[in-house]
Amino acid sequence: MTSHGKVRLALLLPPSEGKAEGGRAPKWKATAGTFGPALAAPRKELLAALTAAKGGDAKLLGVQGAHLARAQAANRAPVGAPTLPAHERYTGVVWEHLSPTSMNKATMTRAIDSVVVFSGLLGLVGFADPVPDYRLKMGASLKPMGKVSTWWREPLAAAFDEWARKRVVIDLLPGEHRSAWTPSPDAYADLVTVAFVEKSGKVAGHDAKAAKGMLTRHLLESKGDPIAALKVWKHPRFRLSLS
Repeated sequence: MTSHGKVRLALLLPPSEGKAEGGRAPKWKATAGTFGPALAAPRKELLAALTAAKGGDAKLLGVQGAHLARAQAANRAPVGAPTLPAHERYTGVVWEHLSPTSMNKATMTRAIDSVVVFSGLLGLVGFADPVPDYRLKMGASLKPMGKVSTWWREPLAAAFDEWARKRVVIDLLPGEHRSAWTPSPDAYADLVTVAFVEKSGKVAGHDAKAAKGMLTRHLLESKGDPIAALKVWKHPRFRLSLS
């Protein structure tokens, strides 16, 4: 419980492939943010591999043209680069519908305490942590690591479990990001994996991104039992499957 009697959450979200450009102080370093002290060493190792790959090619980064040039430049020099808080850097559909810019002070405070992003480059990122511009999918393969999600699994789990101890963990990750994490259910107050299901019974993919952002906002604004909050949430297209 928090000092206000609310259950402490751990809401697990993916980043966005698209990111806001630019930034400001503080300049980024591997020890930055909530998880920087625990993940600095693997971050540095991954950054060294990405630098050796000259920021990555079109196959690794999944973009071409101007988007590729921007991504390569960002990936070659994240250390010392200007940053934005994670909730400003990430700009995809999930984040648009989470709508951090419209949060009141109480909801923003809870988001800062609760939301964790699973990032291909940074491992774990808090909601307000400083984030440089970058591009690296969790499912990418980077020499000599191999698949980034598999390489992150051990250090990411150790850092997450220490932070999430006794929290109610609500996993809203897509499969690509979920594969980077081996949960330790005994460490948490509860662990719920959420899937969005179409009326046909088919598990939804990309189309559920907006709903995922809306659900996250609902959980941040709800008081009391978060499992009960999940059960009362309604959407015109999707229902939730909880496991």
